[in-house]
Amino acid sequence: MRLSDSVKLSDSVRLSDHPEDKIAYQMLSSREQVSYGELDQSSNQGAHLFRQLGIKTGGSIAIWLPNHAEFLKITWAAQRSGLYYTPISTFFKAAEVTYILENSDAQLLITNQALFQQLAAVPEDLRVLMIDEDCAADQSWVSQRQNMPTDPIVDESEGAEMIYSSGTTGQPKGVRFPLTHAHYGTVTSTLQTRINMHKIDTGTRYLSTAPMYHSAPLRYNMIVTRLGGTAFIMEKFAPEAALNAIEEHRITHSQWVPTMFVRLLKLDPKLRLSYDTSSLQFVIHAAAPCPVETKRQILDWLGPIVHEYYSGTEANGFTAINSEQWLEHPGSVGRPVTGEVHILDHDFNDLGPGETGTVYFGKGNDFSYHKDPVRTAEVKTKDGLSTLGDIGYVDKDGYLYLQDRKSFMIISGGVNIYPQEIENLLVTHPAVMDAAVFGIPNTEYGEEVKAVIQPTLVGSEQLAEELIGYCRDNLSHIKCPKSIDFIAEMPRHPTGKLYKQPLKAQYW
Repeated sequence: MRLSDSVKLSDSVRLSDHPEDKIAYQMLSSREQVSYGELDQSSNQGAHLFRQLGIKTGGSIAIWLPNHAEFLKITWAAQRSGLYYTPISTFFKAAEVTYILENSDAQLLITNQALFQQLAAVPEDLRVLMIDEDCAADQSWVSQRQNMPTDPIVDESEGAEMIYSSGTTGQPKGVRFPLTHAHYGTVTSTLQTRINMHKIDTGTRYLSTAPMYHSAPLRYNMIVTRLGGTAFIMEKFAPEAALNAIEEHRITHSQWVPTMFVRLLKLDPKLRLSYDTSSLQFVIHAAAPCPVETKRQILDWLGPIVHEYYSGTEANGFTAINSEQWLEHPGSVGRPVTGEVHILDHDFNDLGPGETGTVYFGKGNDFSYHKDPVRTAEVKTKDGLSTLGDIGYVDKDGYLYLQDRKSFMIISGGVNIYPQEIENLLVTHPAVMDAAVFGIPNTEYGEEVKAVIQPTLVGSEQLAEELIGYCRDNLSHIKCPKSIDFIAEMPRHPTGKLYKQPLKAQYW
């Protein structure tokens, strides 16, 4: 029986409901496998350890780790013991990590020695445990956990992830939703929406391509293991390794960001097409707008199994679009599944179809940034609408199109220019692996368009001129870069988010 057909909001689905010897997940590089029996027992032990450390229902832990076999054991221990668990990006600097540990009220940090050595200080009352095999027993998460009972704790209840933004602008922002205190195993309406949309069940074989400290991979790995599927987790994304995993493990569901699509398409076509991808049923992507031409090529290659959604850690709204809908509305991120979309001008007036403004959601989940009422107020209107900070428009059929982040917009001679459009064009050039476009000072126009390119081979003055001409052949000249520099590797987070500020800072 398919769990996606049978699970209802009131149903309880526990790790122990699945066959003990079935593989819950496998780490792809290390080949380490964790069965449902092991995941259930380990998470029970972790829950007992939390209680022994004085972390009660509603308490908080933090996880600062790369993808590792212990990651889901930790999150499931927290999930079943009614805790908030905060995954922290390994790309964050020491000051950002310290801020998150303090802001999230974390009582325990689980990390490794290499990361922990980067911290100059930690909150005074914070307990720290390591996953390293060679650490002392009293500092070892694994040793401490293995000393605990394997039966469930007496006060099990559903916990929740508490995710912080990737910090591309200002301090990271944490989103903490009130705990439901539902019994462990409860399937919420939000989970049910994802389960039904992407048909996740016991037969799902999910390829997880991104770091689990990011909201989408974490949430999907938790859903897959909750429902009895099997997750295959990449320690680090590499395009050919992903294709090999799809073929070897007969992957049914996979999740990507647009930069991963670009890297897949940059592989030699003979190599790319040599892999068997026929097992794929759902190719899911989000995190950033996907260039139209890139998505067309993915659809031509993999067929009409590509599903896109637009949402955020804040979960204030959710849009989705399947392949057939996208082909009728190319470039769209879909229509609302939860909440409703509003496009507002600078004075918070509603704009009509085709008019560009800030994207707001209404009638979705309410949220606030933890201990930050000022930034919470900045993203909400007096009528209760809220925004993730994106610019876009809605067409006459109600489909949403994103153009860029509001903070990335370039204003040149009074004209608004959206870098995403230019970046999307540049990455279609065979000599471009990645692109960043932003504004730099111009005494006459205020700002001018600058591009920084990660080339597939080597950058040169001749290539820069060729790329500028490529832009001028396809875009209004005012949108085209006035100059281009080259970089060995773009400062991009593994989840696809581009850190533009370090690039811009060199020119301002």
